[in-house]
Amino acid sequence: MPAASLFFVLFVLLGIGGTVLLYVLIDRETSDPETMDRADAERRAKEESRRGRR
Repeated sequence: MPAASLFFVLFVLLGIGGTVLLYVLIDRETSDPETMDRADAERRAKEESRRGRR
């Protein structure tokens, strides 16, 4: 029975830790978003779509 309890505790800790890690990684990625005007955004989208076709 102690092995099952240990497994449960580890499972819960890994689940919470994974969730927190994912939150931190997403927060870092979106903390300083790049802003651009519509013309720049359209130009970049066209360039990226051309690169994807090759």
